[in-house]
Amino acid sequence: MEINQEKTNYKFGLLGRDISYSFSRGYFAEKFKKENLPHSYVNFDLQTIDELKEIIANTSNLKGINVTIPYKEDVIPLLDKLNKTAEKIGAVNTIKFTKKGKLVGYNTDYYGFKNSLQPHLKSYHKKALILGTGGASKAIAFALKKLNITFDFVSRSHKKGVTFTYSELTEKIISDYTIIINCTPIGTFPNIEDCPNIPYKGLTEHHILYDLIYNPEQTKFLNHGFNKGATTINGLEMLRLQAEKSWEIWHNLKS
Repeated sequence: MEINQEKTNYKFGLLGRDISYSFSRGYFAEKFKKENLPHSYVNFDLQTIDELKEIIANTSNLKGINVTIPYKEDVIPLLDKLNKTAEKIGAVNTIKFTKKGKLVGYNTDYYGFKNSLQPHLKSYHKKALILGTGGASKAIAFALKKLNITFDFVSRSHKKGVTFTYSELTEKIISDYTIIINCTPIGTFPNIEDCPNIPYKGLTEHHILYDLIYNPEQTKFLNHGFNKGATTINGLEMLRLQAEKSWEIWHNLKS
């Protein structure tokens, strides 16, 4: 990728709540160092989305923000524009600040997920279960559509778009859905003994278990799959891919 030689110290950051563990800050700090770029990347750890306006007002040279739990949907009303993909998904994980001071929302999660899952797909991977219904799950659903994989949502209670509650899942249902994606924070460090409550006995070696969590690298959810011979994927490659796609969006710093 072409390296931008702009000498201004532009600022980038991650918007979320309780994000001290963040992958993004370390990733971009290393990237900027390796590519000899003068930019910085910080965490904006907010208790409510309303605090974002103050952050923007008080942060000079702010050019881009990544967005994580729980603000991928809540941030949308604060933006001036959504690109077409983000609008279709209904969730934003990347914000670009234009030269005119406009905030434009994008979604690079779907790109990271799609391109990290695709190399593992076999002919029998036709149906997926998405655990959770938050902003991240919307990008996952969009990517699965692009891959022509049918999917159903699982949540704790029945609501629009939800096919199963956790209590309704059976071993037969699990065996029928050969891709299972955890879009919930269940199992994230330090709660590493937790995992989604599904009938893991229905898993086989034909399954793919994909966990958006990356800390720990092998969650209890993934370990259940590993013990059944399933393919297991954590969220690291998805994060790396979505981060690089975010950088592509921000890269023309003068626009």
